[in-house]
Parts: sequence; structure tokens; C-alpha cells
Amino acid sequence: MLDAMDIKILRILQEDCTLPVAEIGKAVGLSTTPCWRRIQKLEEAGVIKRRVALLDPKKVRAGVTVFVSITAAQHSIEWLERFHAVIVEFPEVVEFYRMSGEVDYLLRVVVPDIEAYDKFYKKLISKIELTNVSSAFAMEQIKYTTALPLEYAEIADSFDARARA
Repeated sequence: MLDAMDIKILRILQEDCTLPVAEIGKAVGLSTTPCWRRIQKLEEAGVIKRRVALLDPKKVRAGVTVFVSITAAQHSIEWLERFHAVIVEFPEVVEFYRMSGEVDYLLRVVVPDIEAYDKFYKKLISKIELTNVSSAFAMEQIKYTTALPLEYAEIADSFDARARA
């Protein structure tokens, strides 16, 4: 279970995980050792999955974002497993979702330009049969964050505390 202190620590780590533990502890009102223990427990529990560096897409030539909606040709476990294996081969696919509704899968693909996307598309359809593929190019990124909203963790924490009382 997450408590209020864990949530404070997570908020800080989502903004900058390179901050020294002493600085995080000071910001949340803990000394270094207890703060470090909490971070370790959050990692062990899988709340913190990993710590990464966020790159500027344009500076690494991946500034074009394409949302690709896919309708599957088949709906069997064998095809599904094969499709998943194919998609994992593409580093351009940075997000991959199985959807409800008319679209079966949604991909977020990042490439340097339309020509690179065309090469990606041709390689994709050479590896797996798809019924319908629709691509939408993002014209402008208005909001982007990797930080998850922690208000829901707070609500769950306070609800669980009331339920235990």
C-alpha cells in the first residue's frame, strides 16, 4: 500500500529521478536513510519500474509521431502471438495497445520523416497480414508527460485507511 509519504516521493521522482536521496528526503521531511529505504521498497514492490532518461525526439531524429490504427486480419491466439512478436522487432514502435471497439490495435510510432514511416509501413506489412491500417501524423504535440496522476493513489490510500478503521 502507498501512503502519503510514498506519494510525495513518487511525485518528486516522476519529475526528476536524478535528485540526490538527501534532497528528496529534505523535500518530503525525511532523513536520507528512511527516504532511501522507501525508494527501495517502491522499487522492490514494482511501483517504480525503472529510471530512465527522457530524450528530445528532434535531437535524435525521431521527431515525427504517427498514430497507427490497425484492424487485425485474424482473431486467433496464433496470429495474436505472431503479431506481438513482429511489433516487438520495430524500435520505431514506442507504444503498442490492444484496443476495444472498431480498431484492434493502436501504435505510436516515431520516425524522422514520412519517408522513414513509409519504409516502416512496408516492412510491417511484409511481415504480417493486416486488414486495415490507418495512419495519422501528429501535427503538434500539445501535452506530453510521463508522470502518472497520483491523486488516484491518494484516494485509494484514504479509502483503504477508512475501510481498515
